[in-house]
Amino acid sequence: MRIGDLAARAGVSVRSLRYYEEQGLLVSTRSPGGQRQYTDKEVSRVRFIQRLYAAGLASRTIAELLPCVDSPTAQNADAAWTQLQQERDRITQHIEELTQARDALDQLIAINREHRSRFAAE
Repeated sequence: MRIGDLAARAGVSVRSLRYYEEQGLLVSTRSPGGQRQYTDKEVSRVRFIQRLYAAGLASRTIAELLPCVDSPTAQNADAAWTQLQQERDRITQHIEELTQARDALDQLIAINREHRSRFAAE
C-alpha cells in the first residue's frame, strides 16, 4: 500500500509516517517510481508507535523498545521492561514537579486575590 493509504488506515498523517521513517521506527520499500510501499503489518506497527508516543515516550526510547517487538526474546522483554519502568519513574517525577509548581501558583493567586480585595474595600 502507498503512504497515503497507510496514513488513512492507521489514523495518522503522512508527515508522521515520514518522520517515523527518519527516526528508524518504520521501514518501507520503494516502487520503481520511488514511491514508498508498505504492507498490512505496518498498520499495527504505526498504531503501536502511536500508543508509545501517547504514553509520553520519545522517538529515541521507542527505537530502543522496538527490538522487543521485532525479535521477541526474554532478554529483549526484560530490557523493554526496564526501559518502561525508567520512563514511568521519569514521568512520575515530572508530575511531582508540576504539582509543586501548581501549588506555588495557587499560593500566588491567593496572595493576589487577598491583595486585590484590599482595593475593593477602599
